[in-house]
Amino acid sequence: MSNYSRRDFLGTGIVAATMGVTTLSAIMSCKKKTAPYLPPLLDSAPDGPILKAGLIGCGSRGTGAAIDFLEAGPHLEISALGDVFADKLQTCRANLKKRKGIEVDSEKCFTGFDAYEKVIDSGVDIVLMATPPYFRPAQFAAAVKAGKHVFMEKPVAVDPAGIRSILINAHRADEMGLSVITGTLKRHQKDYVETYRRVHNGEMGDIVSANTYYNQGKLWHVNPRAEWTELEAMLRNWVNWCWLSGDHIVEQHVHNLDLMNWFIGTHPIKATGFGSRHRRVTGNQYDNFSVDYTYPNQVHVHSMCRQINGCSNNVSDLIRGTNGYTNCENTIFNTDGSIKWKYPLTPEQEEDRWHFFWRAYRQEHIDLITAIRTNSPVNEAHQIAESSLTGIMGRISAYTGKTVTWDEMLNSEVHLGPRHFIMGPVEIDKAIPIPGQ
Repeated sequence: MSNYSRRDFLGTGIVAATMGVTTLSAIMSCKKKTAPYLPPLLDSAPDGPILKAGLIGCGSRGTGAAIDFLEAGPHLEISALGDVFADKLQTCRANLKKRKGIEVDSEKCFTGFDAYEKVIDSGVDIVLMATPPYFRPAQFAAAVKAGKHVFMEKPVAVDPAGIRSILINAHRADEMGLSVITGTLKRHQKDYVETYRRVHNGEMGDIVSANTYYNQGKLWHVNPRAEWTELEAMLRNWVNWCWLSGDHIVEQHVHNLDLMNWFIGTHPIKATGFGSRHRRVTGNQYDNFSVDYTYPNQVHVHSMCRQINGCSNNVSDLIRGTNGYTNCENTIFNTDGSIKWKYPLTPEQEEDRWHFFWRAYRQEHIDLITAIRTNSPVNEAHQIAESSLTGIMGRISAYTGKTVTWDEMLNSEVHLGPRHFIMGPVEIDKAIPIPGQ
């Protein structure tokens, strides 16, 4: 076990040096002036010339993203695959052939830590990123440099250094007219979008407070095998290691935190949180967090997330306004609890509330292809970077037991993970954080 001080996590930032003549704060203030993007939510992307995509990260989520891309509209191809592990790639390749009748050329199947570079250089138009979040900043930077449109899963980084990289390259993507869509499902879900539109237009007054929850049972873990090196064991068990996933407040709860930032219209200015580890059996993460986020105008959001079996589950959101409140998903209530507005559902949709959720996976790709083929660039990298940093801020507050601010996080020099990747021992601190000492 290890003791973590606030000094360990915070530093005097080097933002200006990494940005050159353009400051990061100027970029962020510019983005805040931009009107909220609401996707057209078409049932299928418009037709057009063939668009080829390369997939980086061939696990279950990557395979799902590839299939969702193929089903987003006409004339779409998966032409390249990349993963650190050959077995993951071959399983994905076989699934694409079985489910979609697609045979990816073996000459465009790449393995190893440099596989992402080879996928990007393979003649693709779009890069789909579904590796563990630690690797996202470097992959996004390479894709933008190569002039590729991007779909990337959430979250987009695990530490402040990675967030700065994402924000810098998001700005570059804007300048190049590239489209970037991220795995923030709720922003591509019809009922959430219409609820947001009404809240944004003032139907429940000014937002005064909120609660957001992602409490569920444990996810999964993979025990190490004798033939694996330490690095391989970590990579195959990535969802339990903070340097690879960001901890579950970042990796999973980012959905809810992104929703809060979206509806409130900005990010929090500080966070005070706590958490602990009771039953997680591998890795070095916590299995529960409770964070008080303070937004401008003294709007407080209570964020709670937990991954422990046998406990009460709750995945929900509630935002209160001066004239009512909303579940953010499909209903706005009056202050007395009566329904002010409810999203109109068909009888079939009423019976299957998962309809919108599962469709949103495909909708993300429909919206990306639509933006590309209508020459209407969309870039969600800025907003998901802010939402990922919101989770990181809560995690670091809980790990240290200290209140941390947005500006401290944005300027922190913290970088998790090893600097070099060789299949062998991993030279990082693997201790479980102890706050307050």
